Amino acid sequence: MQGARVHITGIVQGVGFRPFVYNLATRLDLKGWVKNTSAGVEIEVDGEKDILDIFVQKLRDEAPALSSIDEFSASFRPASGFSSFDIRHSESVDGAFQPISPDVSICPDCLRELFDPSDRRYHYPFINCTNCGPRFTIIKDIPYDRPKTTMAGFPLCPDCEREYTDPTNRRFHAQPVACAVCGPKVWLESGTLKERKF
Repeated sequence: MQGARVHITGIVQGVGFRPFVYNLATRLDLKGWVKNTSAGVEIEVDGEKDILDIFVQKLRDEAPALSSIDEFSASFRPASGFSSFDIRHSESVDGAFQPISPDVSICPDCLRELFDPSDRRYHYPFINCTNCGPRFTIIKDIPYDRPKTTMAGFPLCPDCEREYTDPTNRRFHAQPVACAVCGPKVWLESGTLKERKF
């Protein structure tokens, strides 16, 4: 067993990078952690050397489509004895900065849900997932986490919370995740017409 430490900078926050790392490490049966910092994404993992090599290569080759890696460094060290793989709480680093992805147009999966009368987000105007939705327009500070966005004032309902914490869901750690129950609402008002809520 060996350990590896990886540091990645670029557009790697708000694009599903931590869920991608989590699922990749789980698929390869690696133990360790990933976290956002103001200086990028930090990863530490334990595993067999050949599996660690595959992990490092796949981090580059299979990175989320919305990500853009500027710098990538990996170093090997003795194993740390991790027993699980976790997404750790983000950390601020004084003086550090990371670019944030621009807002991204609705993806095909969200578009399908938006017009499916049986879906709980049917006609919900703020539908999004890790593959689409607002990023730059809602962020207040880095690292990019929900408490540091304008979504902080919208606590997740049980259904959205379940999606947000499910590593197999495309809304896993999607910071703007919301629905008509817990998210922002929009309506149209007129001096002569009754309001119509969407």
